[in-house]
Amino acid sequence: MEKAAEKITRRKTTPIKVYCLPEEKQRIEENAKAAGRTMSSFLLQVGQGYQITGIVDAEQVRQMARISGDLGRLGGLLKWWLTDDTRTDKFTPDTIRRVLLKIEETQQELGAVMAKIIRPRLDK
Repeated sequence: MEKAAEKITRRKTTPIKVYCLPEEKQRIEENAKAAGRTMSSFLLQVGQGYQITGIVDAEQVRQMARISGDLGRLGGLLKWWLTDDTRTDKFTPDTIRRVLLKIEETQQELGAVMAKIIRPRLDK
């Protein structure tokens, strides 16, 4: 019986050494952590020319959830007005325009937060 060819894995190959200063190493570690990767995985991806996609910042996700809730409440107000409920008789067309304007402003705010998540951070 022939001996099966041994599978080559990364652990069985020679590692690449990179000499860097402590602050450079710290920066690489921070960038890897921001991307949700190990240093090895991060450097392997960057070295092969892949664009690194980072993990989503939890604070920005909380902001988007809050904005989404605001949109839901505003949409609920608009829906309530459209049901011809007697409690909404006091709503004027001006009130509805203000609600629609607030919905539009909130959508723009949500778009701005989403853009911060999608665009690469240059400040790091």
